[in-house]
Amino acid sequence: MVNTGRFVILVLAYRFLVPILSAAEPDHAARESYVVYMGSPSSGGGGDPEAVRAGHVQMLSSVVSGGEQGSAAAAVTHSYHHAFEGFAAALTESEAAALAGHERVVSVFKDRALQLHTTRSWDFLEVQSGLRSGRLGRRARASGDVIVGVIDTGVWPESPSFDDAGMPAVPPRWRGVCMEGPDFNKTSCNRKLIGARYYGVQPDTSSPNAAGSGSPRDTVGHGTHTASTAGGAVVSGAGYYGLAAGDARGGAPGSRVAVYRACSMGGCASSAVLKAMDDAVGDGVDVVSISIGMGSAFQSDFLADPIALGALHAHARGVLVACSGGNDGPGPYTVVNSAPWIITVAASSIDRSFQSNVVLGNGNVVKGVAINLSNQSLSGGKYPLVFGAEAAARYAPVAEASNCYPGSLDAEKVRGKIVVCVGTDPTVSRRVKKLVAEGSGARGLVLVDDAEKDVPFVAGGFAFSQVGTDAGAQILEYINATKNPTAVILPTEDVRDFKPAPVVASFSARGPGMAESVLKPDLMAPGVSILAATIPSADTEDVPPGKKPSAYAIKSGTSMACPHVAGAAAFVKSAHPGWTPSMIRSALMTTATTTNNLGKPVASSNGAAANGHDMGAGEVSPLRALSPGLVFDTTAHDYLRFLCYYGYKEGIVRKVSGDAEFSCPAGAPSPDLAAAAVNYPSISVPRLRRGGKAAVTVTRTAINVGAENATYAAAVEAPPGVTVRVKPDRLVFNKRWTTARYEVSFEVADGAGVSKGYAHGAVTWSDGAHSVRTPFAVNVV
Repeated sequence: MVNTGRFVILVLAYRFLVPILSAAEPDHAARESYVVYMGSPSSGGGGDPEAVRAGHVQMLSSVVSGGEQGSAAAAVTHSYHHAFEGFAAALTESEAAALAGHERVVSVFKDRALQLHTTRSWDFLEVQSGLRSGRLGRRARASGDVIVGVIDTGVWPESPSFDDAGMPAVPPRWRGVCMEGPDFNKTSCNRKLIGARYYGVQPDTSSPNAAGSGSPRDTVGHGTHTASTAGGAVVSGAGYYGLAAGDARGGAPGSRVAVYRACSMGGCASSAVLKAMDDAVGDGVDVVSISIGMGSAFQSDFLADPIALGALHAHARGVLVACSGGNDGPGPYTVVNSAPWIITVAASSIDRSFQSNVVLGNGNVVKGVAINLSNQSLSGGKYPLVFGAEAAARYAPVAEASNCYPGSLDAEKVRGKIVVCVGTDPTVSRRVKKLVAEGSGARGLVLVDDAEKDVPFVAGGFAFSQVGTDAGAQILEYINATKNPTAVILPTEDVRDFKPAPVVASFSARGPGMAESVLKPDLMAPGVSILAATIPSADTEDVPPGKKPSAYAIKSGTSMACPHVAGAAAFVKSAHPGWTPSMIRSALMTTATTTNNLGKPVASSNGAAANGHDMGAGEVSPLRALSPGLVFDTTAHDYLRFLCYYGYKEGIVRKVSGDAEFSCPAGAPSPDLAAAAVNYPSISVPRLRRGGKAAVTVTRTAINVGAENATYAAAVEAPPGVTVRVKPDRLVFNKRWTTARYEVSFEVADGAGVSKGYAHGAVTWSDGAHSVRTPFAVNVV
C-alpha cells in the first residue's frame, strides 16, 4: 500500500529542486570556445575597442558562475567591433545557451576548426583573354594602391616576392599595424608588405587558438604562397629546382599586401579567422583572400558560419571577399564558402604539365606525371621492377601490398627495386604510398591510378611517376611476361603549351551550394601546380639531396585558385576605384572565358563538358574584366532580402543589418523567390516544374559602364526541352551609369522529355564590342 502523503512530498521536491540543481552547473563543467555574434555594431563600427570589450565582459558576467567580471574578462579571447559586433569566449554549454537567449545576440556557435584548402598562371590567363596589349600589361603591373588582405598561415617577409623596390609611400588611409614577435620585427614590413597581425595567446588568457606561436611569420608555407600569388612583386628567374622557370608575380604586382596569421598546420580557429576579418576591415583593406573553409560535410547555416558572417559585414563596408570553394570534389554539393556575398572560387589547370616518364626494359616508354627530381637517368642502367602484390610482407593481405599499405611490403623483396602499386584503396594517399615504398628501401614508385592524375604529386628527390590504368596494364603485362623486368623513372620535364587547358581540377568542389537559389561556385582560376613563394624550411623531405630548400614551391588546391581571383579583383579595383565589390565580381564573372586553348568548351576532369556547378561563370580573365560593358550591382538590401527568403526571422535580420526599420518581403521564406531576390550575375532556379503554369521568372538589373549610347541584344543558350525567354530582348542605354531591368523566364512543357535534375545554359548580352554572359542552372523536378 502506497503512502500518498509521502508520495506528494517527493513529487513536489522533484518538481522544484531538480530545476534548481540543474541550473546550478558545477564549477568543473567543461568549457569550450564559442563565438557570440551580435550583428552590426551599435556604434556603427570603429568605436572605442576597450569600451566595446568592457560591454562584452559585462554581458558575459551576467551568465558566468558567480557573476564575477574578473572571470568573465578572462574568458573573453576575441572582441569584434569594426565591421560587426561580438566576441569569442570560453563557455560552458549552459552559459552559451543563456547568451543565445540574450536580446542583443543573433547567434552563438562553437569555435570550429577550419581547414586550409590546400608564374605561368598569370601569363596563361592573359593568353586566354585574347588581349595581349602592352598598355594593358603595364596597367596590370601598376595596380594602384589597392590593399589585399590575406588571412592564412602568415608570411615569410624575406621572400623576394615582397620586395618593395620602386613602390611609393604607404597610402595614408592605411590604419593597420606590423605586429612584432620573437622572429618578426617592424622592419619586416615595408611598402609592399604593409601590415602583419597574428592571433596567438591573448594577453589576458592562457587559451591559445590554432595560430600557435606569437608571430606573423609563416611556419607552414601556405600563407606565403597565397599572398605572393595574389599580390607578389615581379621576380625574375623564379622556379623550383629548374622546373617552372620564369617570372613569378602576383595578379596585382603593384598592390599592397597585409597578412593576418590565423592558421597553423593544424588548421584555423574560426574565432581567430573572424577576428582577422574584422581587423582587416578596420585596417582599410580593399580585398580579402581566404583559402580556408570547413569540410563540405560539416556546413552550417550562414549565421553560424564565421567566414560567411565576416564576409557579409565586409561587403557592407565595401570590402570584397574571395574564398576557396574547397577540395572535396568532384561530387555534387561539395562546394563550401557559398554565401552569395562571397566570391567562391573553383580550381583549374593551366597549359603546363609535369611529365615523369617510365622507360621499361624492353625500350617502351610509358608516359606518367609527377614532380620528381631523381637522378635515375644519370646513374645509367635500369632497376629491377616488382609489383607490390608480389612483394607482400608475411601475413600481409595481397590487396594491401598492391596498394602500398603501411607495413604491407617485404623490405627484402623491395629493396633496390622500383615497386609498382595501384590506387584501388582511396584511404591510402599518394604521399603515404611514397613514404611506404621509400621506407622499404625501394628506389622508386610507379603508381597506377587515374584518380588525381591531373594533379602532379611532388615527390622531391625520390623517383616517382603516376600512370593511368591503361598504361598500368601495359607495365603489369611486361612484368608478367618478363623473367627479370627492369625500368627507370625519368626526372620530370616541364612541358609547356599543354593542351587542352584549362580543365576543371578533379579535386575542385562542385555545386550546388548550400543555398541552391544562388549558382555556385562563381568563378574558376588556376589551382593546379602553381609556382609561388614559400618558406625555405618547408617540407625538407621534398628537398633533393645536396640542394638547399627552394624559395618557391609548386602547390595545388582551390587555395591556390582563390588568390588568383583576389589578385584579379585588386587589379580591376585599381582601374575602377569607385566600383562596389559586387560590381567587381560581376565584371569578373560576365567576362570569364568558357573555351579552352583548343577553342572548344572547357571540360571537367572526367572529360565531359564543364557546367556552372563545375566552373561557375568560367575561367577568370582579368584583362577582359577591365571593360565588361554592363555590370550587376548587388546591394546590401538584396542580401537582407535573401536572408528573409532563406528562412531567417525578420527580427534576426534586423539585428544583422543594424536597421531597425527593415522589413522582410511579404511571403518569405521561399527558395524560389530567393533566386530573384539577389541581383546576381548568374541565375539558379532550384525548382522548375513541368507545365505552362509552372514557369519561373527571374528579374535582373544591369548598369551600363561602357559607351554613352549602347544597345545590347540578348542571345540565349537554352538546354534541350527548356524554353527560356528574355523580356525585353534589347536593352537601350543613352548614357553611362544608367540602368535597365529585364526578366528571364524558364518553362518546361508537359511531355517535353526533359529528365529530372539540373540543366545549364546562359544569357549573353552583346553590343558588338562587349559580351556580357550570365550563366544559369535550372533544376527540373
